[in-house]
Amino acid sequence: MFGPFRAATIPYKLSDHGYVLAPVPVAPVNETDMVLFPEGLKALKKAAKEVGVDLRGAYLNLDGGFDSTRNRKYIFNAGLIPNIKANPRHRKTTKRGRKRLFNAAIHALRMRVERTFAWEDKFKRLLLRFERIQQRHYGMKLLGYTMINLRAFCGI
Repeated sequence: MFGPFRAATIPYKLSDHGYVLAPVPVAPVNETDMVLFPEGLKALKKAAKEVGVDLRGAYLNLDGGFDSTRNRKYIFNAGLIPNIKANPRHRKTTKRGRKRLFNAAIHALRMRVERTFAWEDKFKRLLLRFERIQQRHYGMKLLGYTMINLRAFCGI
């Protein structure tokens, strides 16, 4: 989701070892992640409901760019626990008031997602979006993830 040339907002379903199982596109390409967060959260809740997974009490790991009162409120209202590292925003002293929830051990698991983005960035066709048609770009992403998983599982 983050990087200089990220083309689309795509949450990834990962296995316990960090391998990509399925990308799920939920947004158009011409909007930022911050604007699309409420829509993405609704899509996550809908997908979880269809599969039969109860998300209440689960941690939602995000980076400091999503650290805002509004985003934390969306997450709490969805029944999730926000695990967002506080963004100091050039503060020299700590912010007054109640400390925000943050679990560093769970946030460390975020490196799996960042590693997936690094693997994706190896494919230049995915790094810069050349396709104008969303389905074609989605197909290229699926092909790239298939190659990533083949390398990981088959040692190619």
